Amino acid sequence: MSELKQKVVIIGGGITGLTTAFYLQKEAREKGLPLEVKLIEASHRLGGKMQTVVKDGFVIERGPDSFLARKLSATRLAKEVGMEDELISNTAGKSYVLVQESLHPMPGGSIMGIPTQMAPFVTTGLFSVKGKMRAAADFVLPRSNPAKDQSLGKFFRRRLGDEVVENLIEPLLSGIYAGDIDQLSLMSTFPQFYQVEQKYRSLILGMKKATPSQPKSAREKKDKGIFLTFKSGLQSFVDAIEMNLDPKSVLKGYKAEKIHKKDNGYEIELNGGEILQADSIVISVPHHITQSLFSQFNFFEPFKEMSSTSVATVALAFPEEAIEKDIEGTGFVVSRNSDYTITACTWTHKKWPHSTPKGKVLIRCYVGRPGDKAVVDLSDDDMIKIVLEDLNKTMNITMDPEFVIISRWKDSMPQYTVSHKERIEKVKNHLDSELPGVFIAGSSFEGLGLPDCIDQGEEAVEKVLSFLISKKAVR
Repeated sequence: MSELKQKVVIIGGGITGLTTAFYLQKEAREKGLPLEVKLIEASHRLGGKMQTVVKDGFVIERGPDSFLARKLSATRLAKEVGMEDELISNTAGKSYVLVQESLHPMPGGSIMGIPTQMAPFVTTGLFSVKGKMRAAADFVLPRSNPAKDQSLGKFFRRRLGDEVVENLIEPLLSGIYAGDIDQLSLMSTFPQFYQVEQKYRSLILGMKKATPSQPKSAREKKDKGIFLTFKSGLQSFVDAIEMNLDPKSVLKGYKAEKIHKKDNGYEIELNGGEILQADSIVISVPHHITQSLFSQFNFFEPFKEMSSTSVATVALAFPEEAIEKDIEGTGFVVSRNSDYTITACTWTHKKWPHSTPKGKVLIRCYVGRPGDKAVVDLSDDDMIKIVLEDLNKTMNITMDPEFVIISRWKDSMPQYTVSHKERIEKVKNHLDSELPGVFIAGSSFEGLGLPDCIDQGEEAVEKVLSFLISKKAVR
């Protein structure tokens, strides 16, 4: 008599859900485990915000455009699904901070805005003499008092002063999290900065000591950046993972509406009235959807209060001759003290040369700040007009774009506000005791970047297998 299969349902087909499904099926296949894995996705495509438009020889990302090479889980997964040879590094180039009407080169040696080399910091026009003197107080200030959590803004303002925060750190960090650094949690976003300060007292000296010096070979490869993507776009990575899944295990266009705990597992109500049985569930959808699936459980209430920011990307294609005033570099971020609607701009044709045909230019701008969702709701024409007005303050563009790709992401950037980590831990503890076998993973919880989400998927696989083994032993 064949062994009864244990059923695992993954809700959400973004990169976290895809990773979980892939590695669970791999484990089952290689170890002969009696598992039945189902991946449910409400839309008719997988990959979440990983979407690529290939048009007229351009490769244009609607959502994220890359991931950090030093975070190895994404590269590892690419190798697993046969995409390793498609990986490509960005071209390293000069990047800028836009303050008021001026583009200032990013100070050399700065790590997330924290200087590790003094000369570029002293000579930059980003800060006044007073601002530089205030930042130098970091050398003598004592360690901050040990704290469970605090905002990024509070931590960096104490160490380096308002001017450095406003003109350098905030544009960089807000670009990653699309959030307000005076609300974002230090311990959920960059706990390493707190750890460095506690260990070395001075943040500047600590970052200098904690940053390994580059070997000569690495210094000689200055044209190679720290990010990776795929030649044919991130969507091709999604497609490759999907091709490696059992096609019968993927249910697109099915929305999970409610989850009920039963005596020996769970029932999942789908939008078409179908019911799925599960021994274990991995929830890899945004926090507000997670809360709605379990609205009968009060411990998910914090997810109701958790906010998200809306953002948009505007990709504009031009002929080379349209750019009258070209700028050497790969792009800029915008200080929030500047009168601009865009928050950042990538000269994609320079950062990612593979993305753009010869003789063409591809510029990708980012729009949307915390507390300003209205701009994302503007019409295409209004948004294009505003973006071009901002660009023309620095670039002198003389022609209309050949085409524009606008991507709106409503409430897509979860905000890790102060005490976020503690709130997530409480929910997980309740899950362990009240809903054993249910696990949460994804960008709402423990990291927004692709490798962070892949890490969470891998961790979910370990937890599911451990739970199923223990459940089997009890039987």
